[in-house]
Amino acid sequence: MADKRDYYEVLGLSKSATDTEIKKAYRTLAKKYHPDLNKSADAPEKFKEVQEAYEVLSDPQKKSLYDQYGFAGVDPQQGAGGYGGFEGFSNFGGFGDLNDIFESFMGGMGGSSRHTRNTGPRKGDDRLVTMQIDFMEAIHGTTKTINLSVDEQCPDCLGSGARSKDDIKICDTCHGTGRVLRQQQTMFGMMQSESACPECHGTGKKITKFCSKCKGKGYLTKKIAVDVTIPAGIQSGQQLRIAGKGERSTNGGPNGDLYVEIYVRDDKNFVRDGNDILIEVPLSIADATLGCTVDVPTVYGDVSLNIPAGTQPGQKLRLRSKGVKDPRTGMQGDQYVIVKIIIPSSVSREEKQLYEQLRDIEKKQKKSVFEKFKKAFK
Repeated sequence: MADKRDYYEVLGLSKSATDTEIKKAYRTLAKKYHPDLNKSADAPEKFKEVQEAYEVLSDPQKKSLYDQYGFAGVDPQQGAGGYGGFEGFSNFGGFGDLNDIFESFMGGMGGSSRHTRNTGPRKGDDRLVTMQIDFMEAIHGTTKTINLSVDEQCPDCLGSGARSKDDIKICDTCHGTGRVLRQQQTMFGMMQSESACPECHGTGKKITKFCSKCKGKGYLTKKIAVDVTIPAGIQSGQQLRIAGKGERSTNGGPNGDLYVEIYVRDDKNFVRDGNDILIEVPLSIADATLGCTVDVPTVYGDVSLNIPAGTQPGQKLRLRSKGVKDPRTGMQGDQYVIVKIIIPSSVSREEKQLYEQLRDIEKKQKKSVFEKFKKAFK
């Protein structure tokens, strides 16, 4: 474990971080190091490191064990043997895992263990995938298809794994509780431990005849295509939920959900600011000085915009309701046209003569630089 970094260090958090802070740090770093977005050679490894840290710190039980015992509390390969220097302790006295050891001590103190196990159906874990879309697809909405490998409930046995209901019996070993008690003499005295039933593996049930379709697993692994409807106005970092396409359940419960996190590619002309759109439009000195009408691109097509005489560099002109429609409120943003005055790097002979005439006129006015451009200094 020497090469592993502390999970809090990986996410850049302190041990007092809240669930919200943990989730926020994960989303930021996952986006930063996602291999689809970051082409650095070490990005995949860092992304994996961030995923591992979040998997532990977002789970209250795993986080508690990690806070108390470090990697030994959450690493199944290391088990209890890596904690506190007690090498080989995971097999001491026949205890199977770290939780059994804790329960044994608690059970031994009080003479019995109060640990209970839920043997009923439980929903599967959620799954997160990322998807990149173009700027215009985010503005107008689109439909994308993603290919997934999912474990779906067996249609024949409805997830039970048995050929029929009559082939499901209560486990004789644990009598349906899914747990068994053991007593053993150790160096600490007589200890009582509670662990998952070895016969039914904690389900409390025993199948006498397996379903012929799924061979007793209760699920079938399938490759499916899922259509994801992306609403108009979605922003980077927002997630879409697709029910039932996450990880498989236990004991015949429903699958978890699939969350699709959206990343929007930048556009070469448009910049999004909330529900508003910004675009920079070049103008000549003559057009900015005298005023004109120009065709301006918007995300809905070109529109005519009147440029008033005396328009200044960097000035913003608003096109109402040419921004993004908020998918939640329905409110329409605006587009802001930012004027960029272009100074020619070279001019024709005729243009040069005109500029010289203009300069002569300005000289005759005998105004100081502050008087000539007093509007610019306001």
